[in-house]
Amino acid sequence: MIKKAKATKEEKKLYREIFLSSFLLEASYNYERQQSLGFAIGMWPAIKRFYKTKKDRAEALVRHLAIFNTTPHIVTSITGVATAMEEQASKDKNFDVGTINSVKVGLMGPLAGIGDSLFWGTLRVIAVGIGLSLANEGNLLGPILFLLLFNIPHLLVRYYGGVFGYKLGTNLLSTASDSGIMNKISKGATVVGLMVIGAMSASMVKFQTGLSFDIGGTNFQLQQYLDQIFPLMLPLLYTLFMFWLLKKGRKSTALLLITIAVGVIGAFLGIM
Repeated sequence: MIKKAKATKEEKKLYREIFLSSFLLEASYNYERQQSLGFAIGMWPAIKRFYKTKKDRAEALVRHLAIFNTTPHIVTSITGVATAMEEQASKDKNFDVGTINSVKVGLMGPLAGIGDSLFWGTLRVIAVGIGLSLANEGNLLGPILFLLLFNIPHLLVRYYGGVFGYKLGTNLLSTASDSGIMNKISKGATVVGLMVIGAMSASMVKFQTGLSFDIGGTNFQLQQYLDQIFPLMLPLLYTLFMFWLLKKGRKSTALLLITIAVGVIGAFLGIM
């Protein structure tokens, strides 16, 4: 349970900085690490506050350049938790900093599902419906009301999400430190993080083969049999192949060109 301690002046300043910097989340979106650079920028107020040397600050920034993607409206909840963990890491040299990214990855998927459903799937539809009904009648309140109905809840969630995340993270780390369960949290977060990455690979990587053979008058569709043996086998193998190339030092641009070439050649030969 989160303790209702009154925030200090310094904490309130930190909340404001987290809130404002979170709007840069998608300012440099890319298909290699998605929102990672924007998230790192959002963490900068905490990093420069907790770490005093260039080396420590650089290491913390690099930590947050790992792949990240979630609904922008609720990102401060994750930033708040990561901020609390960075604060603890700056005080405790034995703190496992790898846990920070594990927790981030574990949170980004579930919260993205909630954020997309709440803001894109529900609130936006309601706001558009009300705004359009007024705009169709020539009422100038239509677009104004749309912006207010969508953005007032969004801004409140965005600000207080950071407050909640920071307090949750602080209390969680305090309890974990006292009870000695930090290793279990680290292991659990790692497992959840890997599950999220696996789910993202399965849902975002599309790879099928159109190969077919005529055996004894029977048409043999290779993809159907692959799906029976191991559903989504080809997307998994291709993802692992890309990961292997990254480990070998290949740049993301090279991987993108390889993917384009595979798609074009596969389609041309009729095997994909």
